[in-house]
Amino acid sequence: MSRKPGAIQAASAQALFKGEFRRDLKDSDALHWGEGAVTVTATTVSLLGRVAPGPDYKLYLSPAFVETEADCQRLKPSMLRVGDVKTFENFVVTLPAGVDLTKYAAVVVWCETFGEFITAAKYQ
Repeated sequence: MSRKPGAIQAASAQALFKGEFRRDLKDSDALHWGEGAVTVTATTVSLLGRVAPGPDYKLYLSPAFVETEADCQRLKPSMLRVGDVKTFENFVVTLPAGVDLTKYAAVVVWCETFGEFITAAKYQ
């Protein structure tokens, strides 16, 4: 995972898909939110923005857009866990090799420790 502005700009330049983390999702609140531009390339997911601080954040690809904890729990078995989110501002997370991005529609940030939905962005 990288936080370097150059890495984020490079990922944005290679975007296959784009989305947005927004603070106005159904289960967003003062402690669980994200905001900013999400870029999906053949090899990475990046955020130019911020997510609420918290522990043990994981990035997932979801087959459908979700904006509630209940929807996230329901779809989690069909989601692909991409990797760890180790910073709360501007990140790039490397995708596992061979991911078929067309099988998924959204990027989700989830807190594993507390089972909390943080944010999501629809990219297709």
